[in-house]
Amino acid sequence: MFGGDVNIQLRTDPAGAFVGIRDVLAKADFRFVNLEGPLCGQGPLIPHKPNWTYADPAMVDALTWAGIDVVSCANNVTFPASAAVASLEVLDRAGIAHCGAGHDLSAARRPAVVQREGKSVAFLAYSSICWPFEHAATASRPGIVPMRAVTSYIPDPRVAEVPGAAPTVITTPFSDELDALVADVEKARNENDHVVVSVHWGVPGTVVANYQYTVAHAAVRAGADIVIGHGPHSIQPVEVYRGRPIFYSLGNLVFDWPVMHNRHMEGLLVEYDFDGTATIIPTARDGHNTAQILDGAAAIDVLQNLAAISAPLGTTIAVDGSRGVLQLS
Repeated sequence: MFGGDVNIQLRTDPAGAFVGIRDVLAKADFRFVNLEGPLCGQGPLIPHKPNWTYADPAMVDALTWAGIDVVSCANNVTFPASAAVASLEVLDRAGIAHCGAGHDLSAARRPAVVQREGKSVAFLAYSSICWPFEHAATASRPGIVPMRAVTSYIPDPRVAEVPGAAPTVITTPFSDELDALVADVEKARNENDHVVVSVHWGVPGTVVANYQYTVAHAAVRAGADIVIGHGPHSIQPVEVYRGRPIFYSLGNLVFDWPVMHNRHMEGLLVEYDFDGTATIIPTARDGHNTAQILDGAAAIDVLQNLAAISAPLGTTIAVDGSRGVLQLS
């Protein structure tokens, strides 16, 4: 079971964040989310991210209560290094596996591996949303695993005639970081039965940037069974590439950061069977910021919108009651 962005803070009862979806999560063999918010207490703030607040280490109880097995720590708020290290230590004490960040680049690139029913599943995590200074891990410094991209602009042909005409935006992944990701996936595939690749990327809205396609397709060609995206806080299209699902953004699952209150309320859970079945479960946060499973008309609306934005990629999503079934053939 895969979920999107999770930020837990300022709660007297951390477990309450997941009370509305715990029964659904419990049906899975393992559960994975993006932990967007280090569990490091007050810590050093991010001066260039206004109003940002970190989570208290006690908030890890929400993850353990919900049965979260693996989290990605590769995102823009796993920063600075001291906050990242403190959070990893909290996760280690709680017995929650993590990927995408580490005490050095080698540790950050190391996959989290979960064993189930004689099979091993490796989780790798990367972030394209990355501060340009002291954020990416190095051989001697803690941090995250970057998967950055270059942005360029092609002016509208009529811009001289029509001032303000929007340019075409072109994004291209850093070639060395893409090569490293491919090598990571190939190695993980050789050593495990299945590989999950998670990337923190994209911009709010439903438009997928060029580099996201390039990175996702390369990951699948290298051996990834599924690519899980998050970062824009909004739901983005789903693509099936070489029979493998790519979820460009699952949106928010739980997000307590006050700035996010009453914004980007909907998200997706994905129940994936490595034999080739993907079921999409719409969620939304309620007035108490608690994740709830949607049903009825609300669920159908989310699924129909997802099907509509995914159709240009050749994706077919069948709506079965309050669930979506992704056709992988």
